[in-house]
Amino acid sequence: MKAAELRQKDVAGLQTEVKALQKAHFGLRMQKATQQLNNTSTLRSTRRDIARAKTILVQKQSAATPAK
Repeated sequence: MKAAELRQKDVAGLQTEVKALQKAHFGLRMQKATQQLNNTSTLRSTRRDIARAKTILVQKQSAATPAK
């Protein structure tokens, strides 16, 4: 998922996106453990998508709260 697509979402949308990506990553890990995963590069891409979504989520949350 592109960062531009993630930046268009609100905080609640980003939180659901992170949960969905984590669930997908868990499924891929289970497939790898049972020797059912053919393309192991999807693990790397989902891990990076999670990091990208979390980064944008933190940026939006810090922008929403006023600095002291």
